Amino acid sequence: MLLSMAVCLGCQWHLRPASDAEDDRRVSIVRYDRIEHLYLTTADFAALQQMKTVYPMQTRMLIENVLKLGRVDESDINSRFLLFFQDSTLQAMMGDVERQYANTDDLDAQLTESFRRLSELLPGIEFPSVYTQIGSLDQSIIVGKGLLGISLDKYLGSNHPLYLRFGYTEEQRAMMTRQYIVPDCLGFFLMSLFPLPEGEEEDHVARIQYVVNQVMGRKVFDRNEVAHVENYMRQHPETSVESLLSMR
Repeated sequence: MLLSMAVCLGCQWHLRPASDAEDDRRVSIVRYDRIEHLYLTTADFAALQQMKTVYPMQTRMLIENVLKLGRVDESDINSRFLLFFQDSTLQAMMGDVERQYANTDDLDAQLTESFRRLSELLPGIEFPSVYTQIGSLDQSIIVGKGLLGISLDKYLGSNHPLYLRFGYTEEQRAMMTRQYIVPDCLGFFLMSLFPLPEGEEEDHVARIQYVVNQVMGRKVFDRNEVAHVENYMRQHPETSVESLLSMR
């Protein structure tokens, strides 16, 4: 299965005019996690204001849908948000995120190239605005209206002490690494465009994972179910990716 869970709030993806310049179709990760980290470690009021005014949707999704602390407009929500992350375990986790993801240029390049390849398979898709955040070891990728959020706390490495401590299986931990960020982004993005049909979840996930493999140019997902999709597409070369993902 695709890693963990995703939140989708009013996903609305629109066609981008074909005349747009190639330079506009780049993915540059917005480092929302750094502003979040600043507030949660120093209680800097300016950082909190920036979270709320510059990144209101990201902040709402984080507080209401990822952390589930309450409504973002409640009078004491700032205190609850700050208090939640005073736990020593979460403080250490934030430090690990800061160290491991001091630079994300490689992810920018991979996401740009991957979404360009995906747009060749699905002409007309609009690139999402991608940002990073720090959650609470819950969701990995969050999809919202024109937004795609990466919870860096879910990608700290297969042998990270927290993952071992909280009982993640070896199979789960193998996917909680930097190299799975881009495939997971593609997978959850596709899931928002082509939602899971009731009763066909396993088959649909396999079809999405097949497309992710094609975009990545390697077998990120190497399950029997994905191999079956690959065989089907080999036998039906006239089938487009859109048709494949729209199957019911």
